[in-house]
Amino acid sequence: MNDPPDDPPQFYQRHVFCCTNQRETGHPRGCCRDKGSLELRGYMKARAKEMKMRPVRINASGCLDRCELGPTLVIYPEGVWYRYDSQADVDEILEVHVRDGGRVARLMLTPGQRPK
Repeated sequence: MNDPPDDPPQFYQRHVFCCTNQRETGHPRGCCRDKGSLELRGYMKARAKEMKMRPVRINASGCLDRCELGPTLVIYPEGVWYRYDSQADVDEILEVHVRDGGRVARLMLTPGQRPK
């Protein structure tokens, strides 16, 4: 078997995908948009710009399939998932994870996690 080719350098140091999915009213799993994800994603994007975070990208995404835990986001290249509810949560994720490379344990989601 041949070795895979070398990948090019990463374009972004961190890439944040914020679920902004909208499900029909009354859906049993809920949706991140009804929990404020669109506004919080907008805040995160503006705040990252204020903090001069480069090369970082804050994207809206479609369904990340964890809306019952939401609003949710995932940060790559690490693949770390978070639940966030407020601008204070966004600030903490930006400062601790995106800027400093740490983790916000109280907001992290784990595989197989179910709503409380």
